[in-house]
Amino acid sequence: SDAPVALPRPPGAWPLLSKGGGGSGGVLAGAPFAEAVFGVSGCRVTWRVPEGAALPPGRALVAEVEGPAAGVLGGERVALNILGRCSGVASMAARAVGVARAQGWAGVVAGTRKTTPGFRLAEKYALGVGGADPHRGGLGGLLLLKDNHRALAAAAGGLEQMIWGVRRAGGFTRRLGVECSSAAEALAAAGAGADIVLLDNLAPQELHAAAAQVKAAHPGVTVEASGGIVLGTLPQFLGPHIDVVSMGCLTHSAPALDFALRVLEP
Repeated sequence: SDAPVALPRPPGAWPLLSKGGGGSGGVLAGAPFAEAVFGVSGCRVTWRVPEGAALPPGRALVAEVEGPAAGVLGGERVALNILGRCSGVASMAARAVGVARAQGWAGVVAGTRKTTPGFRLAEKYALGVGGADPHRGGLGGLLLLKDNHRALAAAAGGLEQMIWGVRRAGGFTRRLGVECSSAAEALAAAGAGADIVLLDNLAPQELHAAAAQVKAAHPGVTVEASGGIVLGTLPQFLGPHIDVVSMGCLTHSAPALDFALRVLEP
């Protein structure tokens, strides 16, 4: 039967616990989303750990949930899934930013558009909680010519003509980025009016040489490094001529943190 089942109201609040982040702790993120889920089911959440705070390696009380048992149980899994996913992304982002700062690099660590379908808003939000830049929110957030777009440049009359056409269509308020795979391409893009050059999938030595050439010729252009950069290799891509390092792994490879909701015995 689909008839609702009457459940007794639990005694007091239900403790919401973090369960150690895989033994290494982490960063709490996703509280507004989890609170909204419980709010829809008629429950109230009191947070004991603020958003963006560090979670210890062991079990810790994160929040307390009050409300009817049916409401708490109805919202439990969705809320915990959101907390786990957002906290995992925020934790990965915080680690990446920590690695960059430990190297003395003050540039921007950013995510990418490699997000979970339907969950982009939450994951972009979590990147910010962890201290990283969320990067563009969607295709409309930046005029960006990637490799597949550039393959059409010949038909458009060449890269310079393509950049001119895209900038005219986008208007003067929009920044324009061009993905490049060599120093020559980056210099051509910057010379044609790109605001950002994305040096994609270059080996570290080649990357830094290309970035230095771009900055020497076009000091106002933003240089972004991207393509397969992970926590273990991040230090190799940091340098004085790199403004931004974008990392898809911050979202697509971030392990979720574990959370649980428990009933207190009367």
